[in-house]
Amino acid sequence: MRTFDLAPLYRSTVGFDRLFSLLDQGVGGAAPGYPPYNIERTGDNEYRVTVAVAGFAEPELSVVAKENTLTIRGEKNATEEEKNGDVIYQGIAARAFERVFQLADFVQVKGAKLENGLLHVDLVREIPEAKKPRTIPIGNGKPAEKAVEQKHAA
Repeated sequence: MRTFDLAPLYRSTVGFDRLFSLLDQGVGGAAPGYPPYNIERTGDNEYRVTVAVAGFAEPELSVVAKENTLTIRGEKNATEEEKNGDVIYQGIAARAFERVFQLADFVQVKGAKLENGLLHVDLVREIPEAKKPRTIPIGNGKPAEKAVEQKHAA
């Protein structure tokens, strides 16, 4: 179950509703809510997906952007050194996960960083010039007059 509402973003950003809908569709994973994540708007065309990956080190995580999907995977490498004793209670999940996000057209991954148990993936929407809106001049309905000079032979 989702704990945040993107409806205010739908109302304030005309034309971006598909982007938020696609970002909001997390598919797959070990459990429906694992790992928890946030989607933030950090600028006009910039977004950040933050995934809580407590207990995972950088080599145990992978971020792959392919076509219109962003896939974040985590696989815990269990070593014998970490097992110093018997675990009485394990509340910190250390299971493997895969979280897939569908990205809207023209959304590119700028980068990813891991800090304080949170994986931040920065996204930017770069619309090509040909797809950007352009201003159409409004005329008065009359064809433009052309100045025509004719040279007469003298």
